[in-house]
Amino acid sequence: MKRTNRRILMTGIKFMALSLPFMFLAPYLITLGFLNKDNSTFYIFFPIGLIIAVAAIFFAFKGIQTIMKSMFD
Repeated sequence: MKRTNRRILMTGIKFMALSLPFMFLAPYLITLGFLNKDNSTFYIFFPIGLIIAVAAIFFAFKGIQTIMKSMFD
């Protein structure tokens, strides 16, 4: 009977823990950018927020993929 590989599972949990702050930070920065459309800070906060949102999606996907790999591989 196969068992869960704990080392790979912990790696997946670390990826998920890394994505969690990005999930809260990205919408905040995007909203902050939209609130300052007249200023030049829109061009600072909005792209950074988009990059962090993409990073949150990537790390969450990678974490789920790694957790599934530890259980079923």
